[in-house]
Amino acid sequence: MFKLSKLWRSAPLRADTSRRSRKINLGLSLIFAAGAMCASWHGAAAAPGPIVTTKEGRVQGFVQNGVAQFLGVPFAEPPVGNLRWRPPRKHAPWTSVLKATSYAPICAQITTLGVFAGPANNNEDCLYLNVFTPNLDPSARLPVVFWIHGGGNFDGETPGYDGSKLAAQGHTVVVSVEYRLNLMGWLAHPALDAEGHLFGNYGILDQQLALKWVKHNIAQFGGDKNNVTVGGQSAGAVDTGIAMVSPLAAGLFHRAICESFCPSTVPTLASAEATGVAFSVAAGCGSGTDAATAKCLRSLTAAQVEALAGTASATSQYIVGPMQDGTVIPEQPITAFANGHFNHVPLINGNVEDEQNFSLAITEYFSGPPRTPPTAAQYLNYVNTTFVPPRYPAGSAAKVLVRYPLSAFATPQLAWDRVGTDVGICGQRRIDRVLAPQIPVYAYEFSDQTAPFYFPKMPGFLSLAYHTADIQYLFPLWHGGPDGIQHPLNNKQEDLSDQLVAAWTNFAWTGNPNGLGNYPWPRYTNNAVKPAWLIEDLPVLSTLTDTQYSALRKCNFWDSLTVTN
Repeated sequence: MFKLSKLWRSAPLRADTSRRSRKINLGLSLIFAAGAMCASWHGAAAAPGPIVTTKEGRVQGFVQNGVAQFLGVPFAEPPVGNLRWRPPRKHAPWTSVLKATSYAPICAQITTLGVFAGPANNNEDCLYLNVFTPNLDPSARLPVVFWIHGGGNFDGETPGYDGSKLAAQGHTVVVSVEYRLNLMGWLAHPALDAEGHLFGNYGILDQQLALKWVKHNIAQFGGDKNNVTVGGQSAGAVDTGIAMVSPLAAGLFHRAICESFCPSTVPTLASAEATGVAFSVAAGCGSGTDAATAKCLRSLTAAQVEALAGTASATSQYIVGPMQDGTVIPEQPITAFANGHFNHVPLINGNVEDEQNFSLAITEYFSGPPRTPPTAAQYLNYVNTTFVPPRYPAGSAAKVLVRYPLSAFATPQLAWDRVGTDVGICGQRRIDRVLAPQIPVYAYEFSDQTAPFYFPKMPGFLSLAYHTADIQYLFPLWHGGPDGIQHPLNNKQEDLSDQLVAAWTNFAWTGNPNGLGNYPWPRYTNNAVKPAWLIEDLPVLSTLTDTQYSALRKCNFWDSLTVTN
């Protein structure tokens, strides 16, 4: 246990510095301010839970293992009826004490991707957030970690994201947020867009209103409104990147964490509106653009909307996600980054070693019964239908098959994994190279290929360091949705978890995952000989130069296949 003082303090690094450029076996140091562990919660087991007074009213939570939890706190009016497909409205005040001891119902969704999310439901009253804090003293001014769950912006939920480890070990206040998903959260339609309000990116507007709730209320939970880190995984990472490029989020956060991946491009408004009109026709509301059409859309039941959002295994053609609406997202993210038109905050941006295996797991999960592993024919079809014009130059698919021949891999799954993963990773590297001259960037790859897998055992499937594998190292026992299989980390994985929690929360404190200095996690640079990437693996962490990492993931090859959209 570290002794606190009023000065910044860094725990001694357990490092073999003679191996700095090779292997790093250490616990990234925790840094914190005086008072961060003051709360002892005497008698918490017997006493009623703590009560906090927010701007809207009093909420009562509970204490577990030294962390106060307030679950299911409303931050917006239910977006139902005439409030559907409108910007969220701040929640009205209440007078009695609101019991905040259980998660609120999750947002409407239908595509649960096997065991990743769910349960499928038609609930629109879902704009709630959760707070985890180790100290309720308003003078504590602890950093805030504002977490956006993943799920493609069409599914996912906050239950299962236990923020208590980040709160207790990192001395931070953790906030997780529910936001509208799929068609409820992202729909552009001329009839709706002409009503005079912000439109299209309703899920993003939900997140921004929740950030405003943090600004107004987090001090009462021991947090610092002037030190907020927005982070998320998968769609949560996309939405974190959107916060970086959205002028409406300026001043609401001060650091950003993208776990697989920051966005590069999003659909245009024209394409999103065309999709919205097609949805309206399919829903029976016609192709009109008048107020009557908008009224018809809002009169649809939630079940009718969700039925057109997809199936359990796949989204429908009407799902678009975040779009370049012109105001919430004024320009394409990569353009905004390149032109410096973004909220300049320090960034952690990284990926896992085997991103594609998550999608391949879903493919195999829905392949049966009986379930069968990905085949050579499926791999070839994937390459020959993905790497084609207009997104890629003619002939790209053939080049991919030369670089990633089936003969070089033990199974088609492993070939598919490398292609689907490397192309995404190298796209992120391009973003890092654009951003690094403008802001501090810290790049990483999570590489524990023994990470517990929450899908059922499937024939021939190797999960490795799959997309979403890293979540459980930050949020203990995370296992996807209610049908996911929970697995504890082993001792070595717990050690890695401790190091990642230390890095993430150091970053929340200072904008530097080391706390101070440039070791063990180097700031990203494209200098050919300096460490630039942190590799998060067992039994120890290591670093690579950008040149080494680029060669590992064949980025020169992928960069040569110029993406045109």
